[in-house]
Amino acid sequence: MNYILAILLPPLSILLAGRPILSIVTFIIWLPALFFSGGLTHPMFILLAWFVIFEGRNRRA
Repeated sequence: MNYILAILLPPLSILLAGRPILSIVTFIIWLPALFFSGGLTHPMFILLAWFVIFEGRNRRA
């Protein structure tokens, strides 16, 4: 479920993965980048969110 959320809202997905400060920093960068680039930088944030989710699952296991 968190991976699907990462596609739509990467900062929220990072927050739910347990990284609140990274989530705030990502949101501050993601919002202007989304509007100024027309969404071209969105895949970069999706990959970041997926990496954080994957890393968090490996840390717990």
